[in-house]
Amino acid sequence: MEIKVLGSGCSKCRVTIGMIERVARDLGVAVEITKVQNPEELQRHGIHATPAVIIDSKIVHSGGLPSHDEIQGWLKPGPMGFLSKPTRHLFFTGKGGVGKTSLSTAAALTLADAGKKVLLVSTDAASNLDEMLGIELRNTPTPVPGAPGLSVLNIDPDTAAESYRQRVLAQMGAGASETEVSTVREQLSGACTTEIASFDEFASLLSDDAEHYDYIIFDTAPTGHTLRLLSLPKAWSGFLDGNDRGASCLGPHSGLKMQEGRFKAALDALSDPTQTTVILVTRPDKGAMAEALRTSEELRALGLNNQRLAINGVFHASDRTDAVACAIEALGQQALADMPQSLRALPQDSVPLRAFDTVGLSALRALLAVGVGPIAPGEAAAVDRLEQLQGLDALADELATATHGLIMVMGKGGVGKTTVAAALALGLIQRGKTVHLSTTDPAAHLAGTLDGEVPGLRVDRIDPKVETQRYVDKIMAAKSTGLDAQEQALLLEDLRSPCTEEVAVFHAFSRIVSEGRSAFVVLDTAPTGHSLLLMDATGAYHRQMMRGLEGNGAAHIVTPLMRLQDAAYTKIILVTLPEVTPVTQAAALQDDLRRASIEPYAWVLNKSVLAAGTRDPLLAARLAGECKQLERMSKGLAKRIFAVPWLTLPPIGFVELSKLVSETYRTPAAQHEPTQSHP
Repeated sequence: MEIKVLGSGCSKCRVTIGMIERVARDLGVAVEITKVQNPEELQRHGIHATPAVIIDSKIVHSGGLPSHDEIQGWLKPGPMGFLSKPTRHLFFTGKGGVGKTSLSTAAALTLADAGKKVLLVSTDAASNLDEMLGIELRNTPTPVPGAPGLSVLNIDPDTAAESYRQRVLAQMGAGASETEVSTVREQLSGACTTEIASFDEFASLLSDDAEHYDYIIFDTAPTGHTLRLLSLPKAWSGFLDGNDRGASCLGPHSGLKMQEGRFKAALDALSDPTQTTVILVTRPDKGAMAEALRTSEELRALGLNNQRLAINGVFHASDRTDAVACAIEALGQQALADMPQSLRALPQDSVPLRAFDTVGLSALRALLAVGVGPIAPGEAAAVDRLEQLQGLDALADELATATHGLIMVMGKGGVGKTTVAAALALGLIQRGKTVHLSTTDPAAHLAGTLDGEVPGLRVDRIDPKVETQRYVDKIMAAKSTGLDAQEQALLLEDLRSPCTEEVAVFHAFSRIVSEGRSAFVVLDTAPTGHSLLLMDATGAYHRQMMRGLEGNGAAHIVTPLMRLQDAAYTKIILVTLPEVTPVTQAAALQDDLRRASIEPYAWVLNKSVLAAGTRDPLLAARLAGECKQLERMSKGLAKRIFAVPWLTLPPIGFVELSKLVSETYRTPAAQHEPTQSHP
């Protein structure tokens, strides 16, 4: 909120500014106060008595000191803009970890509490809505106890895929032979079927199938996966338009044709500003802002122009002598000041950083509540446990004892996987190794994190568009020999199916996995849900290969899954934040990996504020939760834990990243130094 205080610079003006700042901190409202002492400007505004206060070009006070209640009236925020006159469909999207699930759930609760019928939908394969709301998520709407009018639905990829397979097989009729049914079922076993099935569920919610709900709110997967999902209506509509042939990877073509009207309805609803609003969720962080900008531009290209910006986790230090708190605030304020102009032009909402984890209905309702009071000072949290933890330098030392191998950095979106992956790659370079650093994340932040070239380090990413074209060229070269022009055209048409991209990305992933035979490969993976789909494809490929070679050379084949299961070859690093949801999701990911006989090597606790030396009451309140999560991890979840402190200098570029893995660097907790913050 921009506020002008006009006057001669007298003591009353200074007191007024101080009062506004104190009330703003208590309310958790971000304010930018400008002092105006130019007599010409006072005259231009028609002000005759000072101090005067102008907010949003409106004079709200003139003459004498304002009262505390008066200032509260100016600053006390009304409902979030995205809830004042909401469209029927609200999409919350953004970089992993910015708070999409918290804001979307809080918005759904607000509307339900106002008497509306609301459906909250998660399109994230790694959704944590079940933990936040204390219910079991299903592929059908589930009422939320304690929130009349609110139901929750999770689009589970596996359940959606099986339902889709059954519908397609049912069309074949009783006359189909067992061989034909078996062939089609095999065709429907791939990752592309999972994608189209999930999209089919998604599209149904944008059509008339969910007309009995007043509002449908989508809590989406992290940006890269969401952009893929939102591009599918146009992609599949284009593929089906004029195509009356079969799409081999999806079974009988009619399995898609029967949904063509639904795809068109989904596209129409998404691009209609009276029906759909996209809320770009970000934090006061340079990386999150850049992601929001990219997302905004790509969504506009898809025809989704009705956008808002929600800035979550805005922090203001309570004690101006607290160096750590002031540094954290300064980082956020600088990111907001440097906000790209096209984002600044969007309607905006600001949500203050809260002292609590957003788990449970009361916490979720408080997230968007107006006038949440100040946090009472509490005792500093104990730091004994953190002092026992080693930093990334020790982890890099351990990894460097090998001569080659694959290091996969995994976790929930926004926990700092890219930072950890880049730092470990540099740590191996410092220890005399040659490293290939890559990413499977569609959002791909590696280049921005490294911010320059490093000798001995090869950096790239699995670019879906590049890999798809490479795969298409390979298939055309292998299969087009002997085909006439018409047959080649039909083959190419099949390969233009959007699901070809999923197959191509898997093949690229497999190539990178195999490189660990002769060098170090550090792989920065996509957020958990997308990575699990890739792992599912890896498992499906393994089973297919084993069936095909059973009794005929199977003992000599090494699939990507077998390399991932080899603890000497692959080391999985799980990254988490010291908060309830990220730790729970890391534990769930670990369980999924173990079911595939893949054992994680270590956990990395990122962005720790323990032992930071902060006196700020809000940060101190969050420390208690951090201690609980560290205790939880230490008691059986993680066999080995390494810590990365909260950094006031973002670890971007060779110098700052290298500090995390330098042999002379130790965690600030061990040194009893202030910790710092990073993306």
